[in-house]
Amino acid sequence: STSPGEPREQRVWAKVGDLVVLPCHLSPHELQRSWKQLYEKTAVRWERHGESSHKEPHMVLEVEYSGLLKRARSMMPRASVRETGFRQGNFSLWIEPLLSEDAGHYEALVRYGKETRRCQLDLLRLVTVNPPGLLVEAEPLLLNCNSSHPAKLVDMRWFHNGSLVPISSRFRSRHGALSISRPTVSDSGPWRCELTYSDDERVSASFNLQILGFAGPVSPVVYAAVGSAANLPCLLNRDPSASSILGVSAHWSHFAGGDLKIWDISRNGSNGSFTLHLSEVGPQDAGQYCCAVSIHGMTITRDVTLAVMTVTPSIKGPVAEGSHLLLICSLTHPRGHEHFQWRQLSSGLSNGSSFEATPRNPAVQRYYPGSTLELIHVSQEDIGTWECSVHGSEGRLGAVEYELYITGTVSPVSHSAPLPPPSAPRFLLHLTSQHFPNLIHTLN
Repeated sequence: STSPGEPREQRVWAKVGDLVVLPCHLSPHELQRSWKQLYEKTAVRWERHGESSHKEPHMVLEVEYSGLLKRARSMMPRASVRETGFRQGNFSLWIEPLLSEDAGHYEALVRYGKETRRCQLDLLRLVTVNPPGLLVEAEPLLLNCNSSHPAKLVDMRWFHNGSLVPISSRFRSRHGALSISRPTVSDSGPWRCELTYSDDERVSASFNLQILGFAGPVSPVVYAAVGSAANLPCLLNRDPSASSILGVSAHWSHFAGGDLKIWDISRNGSNGSFTLHLSEVGPQDAGQYCCAVSIHGMTITRDVTLAVMTVTPSIKGPVAEGSHLLLICSLTHPRGHEHFQWRQLSSGLSNGSSFEATPRNPAVQRYYPGSTLELIHVSQEDIGTWECSVHGSEGRLGAVEYELYITGTVSPVSHSAPLPPPSAPRFLLHLTSQHFPNLIHTLN
């Protein structure tokens, strides 16, 4: 006999490439009535009619009473059933991965004991097509979203990170596709398309878009003290080799004094880093540098600005005790929002005592705002290391140090190396970037 009630036809939407489960199971009432028969021999046969129910059906998968499993050649090994679920009244068909040609009308015939159960459903494909693997930043992109639903498409909407994408000059919708004219790394992440048809059927599909480009801010600035080393970052947001992208190359360029300097950079290790190391920078090295990375015949660029910090004393040559001294801290290529601060890090006194400012002993430090430090009457208390630091909204950006000596005095501060000539500035690098706070180097 046949189980009561007409077989209910269902619609199942699935995305090409994903796992799809075509449900076929007994209701709780049917399971309670038939559970004893389910422990007897059970046979299941799944058939597909193609996208039209008028086409001749063909076998997809069959489990005979003996337990013998048969599969259509086109479904090997993608189609399966969970025989352990038969006793729980679950005869669903699993297909992984789903192909476009799998769409169509499916019917299951289940025989257990003296009972027969039929399940009918339509499998409609939802196809999202985007280029395989990683996309390169700035490469034109077309996202397709369509299905095999026969009704007329009346609306299509796209969502990125859960937010509706407004149609604009950069995002254009046409014929079931979304065109992105200038994709950036910020376009990476989860996307979802939503289709609405004339019969009020609404379906959606999600996928993760990966775009290869630069990590960090669009125009980073690196602050360095004159005479110190500097590292200019050029880092990709992911390792190309991890996605089997080979042959990636990079070079840096910089205009200095009317001349174009070019550095070829080999990739550091396998992390997609093309950092440019400058062993000793001066004011002439300040300015804009361009990192150009070539990937699959495309070139993407990132501009990095090197801002050099310098301390200029108002007295050229030896500084005598009692002199009026100005220490002027300057920065090439300021962005306009920076502010400066002076402090004395260490001092050597003529009575043999000394101090050194440390984070644990901040009481010995005095802070002087502004880019210019004025010492009206230079005294022996002023001997030592002075630091000028530059700050922005993101915190401390960089610093430069100046070693002050007075003519005719010997600093009691211990040095393992010979002292420099009187009043000679000693610049130390405290290199930071507002976006790369871990890049901190000190030149001793």
